Amino acid sequence: MSELYTAGVDEVGRGPLIGAVVAAAVILDPENPIEGLTDSKKLTEKRREELSILIKENALSWSLGRAEVEEIDKINILQASMLAMKRAVEGLNIEAKHCLIDGNRCPDLKCTSEAIIKGDLKEPAIGAASIIAKVARDKEMKELDKIYPGYGLAKHKGYPTKQHMQAIIDLGITPIHRKSFAPVRRIIEGSGI
Repeated sequence: MSELYTAGVDEVGRGPLIGAVVAAAVILDPENPIEGLTDSKKLTEKRREELSILIKENALSWSLGRAEVEEIDKINILQASMLAMKRAVEGLNIEAKHCLIDGNRCPDLKCTSEAIIKGDLKEPAIGAASIIAKVARDKEMKELDKIYPGYGLAKHKGYPTKQHMQAIIDLGITPIHRKSFAPVRRIIEGSGI
């Protein structure tokens, strides 16, 4: 199978209580290797941002896909993650012939695919997808922090930290909170919202 048409696919944002789940698909250029591709969580924010630019400049193709809060609440986070990954693959301007998916299951794709646990550590293309997806979602959280001040989104990126949970109690639920997630649902039920 030609490496030229193999895409790495990963998603970020399954655990947060707020915002979309964002996925990326990347077809790397074997003639232009990029040093340092790995799981985005293992990199500093500055290094992720540097690598994200390099990936976008040097990859043969890259694409972001997402599933919004309403979709997450309707179909559940696992199915929404699969949908975001499918959208990322479908957004590539070069058709992938094979996809390497981070995790233990694959979305429904037109091409062949293979799930690789800890794939972002093992496959550079998955690492690249992990990096551009995380940079994109983190940037979005910083923007949402300006729209919804007081929740600390720029800092914790929507994860259920003590600060975030207290902010939900003090400030209420925003339209971008995932109401199907247990911590948010419990607060809604407890307050009669």
